[in-house]
Amino acid sequence: MARTLLFNKPFDVLSQFTDAKSPTPRRTLSDFIDVPRVYPAGRLDRDSEGLLILTDDGKLQAQIANPTHKLPKTYYAQVEGDPSENDLQPLRDGVTLKDGPTRPAQVSLIDPPRLWERDPPVRYRKSVPDRWISLTITEGRNRQVRRMTAHIGFPTLRLVRWRVGIWSLDGVGPGKWIDAVDADPSR
Repeated sequence: MARTLLFNKPFDVLSQFTDAKSPTPRRTLSDFIDVPRVYPAGRLDRDSEGLLILTDDGKLQAQIANPTHKLPKTYYAQVEGDPSENDLQPLRDGVTLKDGPTRPAQVSLIDPPRLWERDPPVRYRKSVPDRWISLTITEGRNRQVRRMTAHIGFPTLRLVRWRVGIWSLDGVGPGKWIDAVDADPSR
C-alpha cells in the first residue's frame, strides 16, 4: 500500500533530503521526516512555507508534480502594498512572464490568515502597507507565484502553500507531518 505524507515545510528548509552542494549545512527534509522511501511530489522553495506532499507512489508523485495534470495549488501570499481587485485582474487573466504566459489564476483579497509565526519574522515597514491574497494556480513553474505578484507590482513578502488538490495543511503544525490517510480531504 502506498504511503503519502502531508508535511508543513518551515521557512529556510530545502525540499530535499540531502544538501551536498552547500559548504554550510542547511536544513533539509531529513531534519523532520524519518520515513523510508518517500520522496517530495514537487518542490517548495527554501524561502516558502507550507504544504509539501511526500509519497512512495511514483504515479501519484507524477500526477501532483506534473503541470499537465492541472492540479490546483492554493497559496496565501503576503504582498507588499495594498492591491485592489483591479490590480489583481491580470492574474485572473494570466500574465506573461519571461518563460511565457501563465494560466489564469483564481485570486482574491483575504484577511490575514491564522498562521504560525515565521522564524525569522517578515520585515515590517511602518510606511509600506502589506496585504494578504489567496491565489490558486494549476501549474508550478519555478518561483511562479512570487514572479506573478512582482509582475503586477506587489512583491511577495511571505508565501505559504495551503492546499494541493484535495489535501490541505488543516491541523498540521510547522515542521510536522501526518499520513494523508489521517487527513480529511473534505476540509
